[in-house]
Amino acid sequence: MELHLLDRGTIQADLNFALDAEVAATKSNQSPELAYEEYAVWNLVIDHPEATILWDTGSNPEAESAWPAPLFEAFAHVDADERDLETALGDVGYSRSDIDAVVQSHLHLDHAGGLYHFAGTDVPVYVHKREIEHAYLSAKTSAGDDSYLPSDFDHDLNWQVVHGDRQLVPGVELIHLPGHTPGILGAHIQRENKDVLIAGDEAFLAENYEQGREMGTSLVYDSQAWAESRRKLKDRERRTDATVIYGHDPDQFKKLQGTF
Repeated sequence: MELHLLDRGTIQADLNFALDAEVAATKSNQSPELAYEEYAVWNLVIDHPEATILWDTGSNPEAESAWPAPLFEAFAHVDADERDLETALGDVGYSRSDIDAVVQSHLHLDHAGGLYHFAGTDVPVYVHKREIEHAYLSAKTSAGDDSYLPSDFDHDLNWQVVHGDRQLVPGVELIHLPGHTPGILGAHIQRENKDVLIAGDEAFLAENYEQGREMGTSLVYDSQAWAESRRKLKDRERRTDATVIYGHDPDQFKKLQGTF
């Protein structure tokens, strides 16, 4: 079972979104310099004997015009058009037609913007029940949060609704990790040489997972659930010595990029 990490470009944003109050004013320094950083955007191809699975579909390549202006100002995906899904798949020798199934970890705009590639097909798209409910609530009413765009996911898709944790194919288990969103999914991939745990946006950066530092409040739907999901992943890591993959950590992405 080979894993191919796809380069979908970078998002530029204030570090305080990723690490809560990383830069804060103090009495002696009332105007600290903010940290404006770049963060990795990635998808994953899981080449399993039973299916070729795509993990997430990334940002819409027209993000600058498709996203609401305030969101693009806060999380600028300036190279989305250069690192579209077809380009990223081609870099590792795949095309959209090779994909047998899609897993949407969640439906935020930087993760679900390529779903249109699978509209009108019979390719199953796996998503947690709580996530699709929250996405439609957010996109169609004034409740929820503004990181869900109906133009990303309101398509004729072969939705496969996940309830809790479940095996996708032998050796690939989907794990419900609420916190960042109500229905975010991670995964436990069991391999002979080294297990992999996909934490995804449960941990924007390594510090969120390794040090237990929360993301900024705008990126956490439920702090208590987030802490419990981190403990759930930590327990699996202790038992399996798995490699844990974070959501947007640029240093880890550079180390893992490609096939592993």
